[in-house]
Amino acid sequence: MDHVEKITHDEKVLALIVRKEFRPEKTTFLTPESFNIQLGFVIYPENGEITPHAHKPLKREIIGTAEVLIVQKGKCIVDIYTNQGEPVASSTLAQGDILFLVDGGHGFRMLEDTVLLEVKQGPYIGLDEKERFRK
Repeated sequence: MDHVEKITHDEKVLALIVRKEFRPEKTTFLTPESFNIQLGFVIYPENGEITPHAHKPLKREIIGTAEVLIVQKGKCIVDIYTNQGEPVASSTLAQGDILFLVDGGHGFRMLEDTVLLEVKQGPYIGLDEKERFRK
């Protein structure tokens, strides 16, 4: 898909980068159903409707913490690592880009004043849930 970059290591998806230019014409999900968070663009025509609904309180067992970050302002470099801290890839993110972190590690270097909108699974249990690769 144009404007969607998949970062992998040993055939495992670590991250997806969706550039602001990506504009599918029909509903398009970028993740398989097995991912902990589903990422997709849902397209409706003018006067379309989503039937009112609620999601059932299903119990799910989730291992790991997936994150979605949207660059609201600025520019930064994301560094993607394996879970063992080995560097895999680096990419520059700009306003409007979406980063979906599926597995592995990550770090950021800001090139400008930057605002990231972050969505991740909770509940947050504190800094003990993170393994730092360097201090």
